[in-house]
Amino acid sequence: MSFKKDLTKAPGASLSRVNIGAAIKHSRETAGYTVDDLSVTTGLTEVEISKIELGADTDPAKLQRIAAALQVSPQTFTSA
Repeated sequence: MSFKKDLTKAPGASLSRVNIGAAIKHSRETAGYTVDDLSVTTGLTEVEISKIELGADTDPAKLQRIAAALQVSPQTFTSA
């Protein structure tokens, strides 16, 4: 699955980086993962994950890794 589009500029969507971060945090918590658990599973640092959840980073490659670790579609993070 290819996931290389800029999620902050999806057509017809008015998603902000903060909304994407909140969706990731919600998905992580729903899965019962801590930031540390997700860090170990994705290979990202806890700081990287925190920045993503705060909306400071929406790198598609990192979002794809998080989606795979949480066993959800990357589009889960961009659904309104």
